Amino acid sequence: MKNITDSFVSVGHWPSAGSFEFNTDILATNPINLSVVLGVLIFFGKGVLDDLLDKRKQRILNTIRNSEELRRGAIEQLERARARLRKVEIEADEYRTNGYSEIEREKVNLINATCDSLERLENYKNETLFFEQQRAINQVRHQVFQQALQRALGTLNSCLNSELHFRTISANIGILGSVEEITD
Repeated sequence: MKNITDSFVSVGHWPSAGSFEFNTDILATNPINLSVVLGVLIFFGKGVLDDLLDKRKQRILNTIRNSEELRRGAIEQLERARARLRKVEIEADEYRTNGYSEIEREKVNLINATCDSLERLENYKNETLFFEQQRAINQVRHQVFQQALQRALGTLNSCLNSELHFRTISANIGILGSVEEITD
């Protein structure tokens, strides 16, 4: 503690710089001098302090106003972004719905086209089967006719002797002769 009071005492013993001295001994100073100095400080300092406080208050108010404007701008941007998001979501739903509708339409068209193709193939198959059946029937008829003709010729050749053969030829010539007389 002694060091602190010694430092004040040593400050009080500074060499004087002209006619002005600074008295650091609080108990030795005059209360009137102190009140005059404090009054001057309060009188002149009040305007400076008021100016400083007013400027600080204005800066704070301006900062608050700017913050409010920025907040309002951010809220407006957020609302616009939300509106755009809703619009995009609606459009996406429409595209999705239209896409599903288009897919369903294409699916139905593909099924119909496949059914038509299957029906045409079935018709072609039936026509081909009918044609093949007719061809097979014709071949069988032809073979049956050939066999019947061969049997008939075989039977005729075995049954015909030269006398029967001569009579048949004569009868046929007679028929042909009568046909010629009718046409003349």
